[in-house]
Amino acid sequence: MERFRRVPTRLDGPVVIEPAVFRDPRGFFAETFRANALGEHGIPTTGFVQENHSRSTLGVLRGMHFSVGDPGMGKLVRCSRGRILDVLVDLRRGSPTFGEWEGVELDDETLRQCWVPVGFAHGFCVLSEVADVLYKQTAYYDPAVERAIAYDDPEIGIAWPAGIDYVVSERDATAARLADVAADLPFA
Repeated sequence: MERFRRVPTRLDGPVVIEPAVFRDPRGFFAETFRANALGEHGIPTTGFVQENHSRSTLGVLRGMHFSVGDPGMGKLVRCSRGRILDVLVDLRRGSPTFGEWEGVELDDETLRQCWVPVGFAHGFCVLSEVADVLYKQTAYYDPAVERAIAYDDPEIGIAWPAGIDYVVSERDATAARLADVAADLPFA
């Protein structure tokens, strides 16, 4: 039995997986974390040290966040309630896709998950009335090494869904453009 199906991505590094979901009149059952199966898809399965749960309403946009601490922070992200557009930006200066973005919908129907490796900025916007987003991290949250780039940086050109009144924190609304911080990025 295939426990997780890998969904193709354009950027090299991120991994999107979709678990097998078993539905019946009572509801559904799905494995959301299984070390051996996730490892087969290139997702690290040891070293998660923190799990976070956020609840947001329609139009909330969080991002684009990344960590510069050593050894960096990877995230395994899923949406357990509602629907989001999950977005990653390649911050690896030596990468052929440096500064490019990719978005994938995560929701409570497909139960897709997205592995965000070190060297990528991460953010999401809520497309449903409410969304619960859970993510495991490979490093503890530390505000001293947390950074952000502008979610609306025109050089990156993220195509956030139209027709939504976005709600953005002051920190995210005033984040620097990628070009202004690129020289200081520690990601090769």
